[in-house]
Amino acid sequence: MSSPESSPSPDIAPPPATDAELRDLALRRLKKRQDFRAHLVVFIVVNAFLWALWAILSWTSGWTFPWPVFPTLGWGIGLALNAWDVYGRREITAADVDREVERLRGV
Repeated sequence: MSSPESSPSPDIAPPPATDAELRDLALRRLKKRQDFRAHLVVFIVVNAFLWALWAILSWTSGWTFPWPVFPTLGWGIGLALNAWDVYGRREITAADVDREVERLRGV
């Protein structure tokens, strides 16, 4: 029976070794970028509509409370996290695991 330290974790992707694996990784990353750009466009269009609606209603009714700030901020947080996932997050490497194992052994 192997020790937990030597068995691969499903959370840790081994580095791609073949051209097919590299191609799959590249396609997944490109898909995430494409999906993020679509998310960004929808965010801009919907929020532009909400703010235009607010401007028209505040001009005609006199009620000027900027209610679109709430969906804009809420959705903006989600969009920022999506951007971090697409552009900022890095995969866990074997070196990361080795460092953590050594840190745990030192405790």
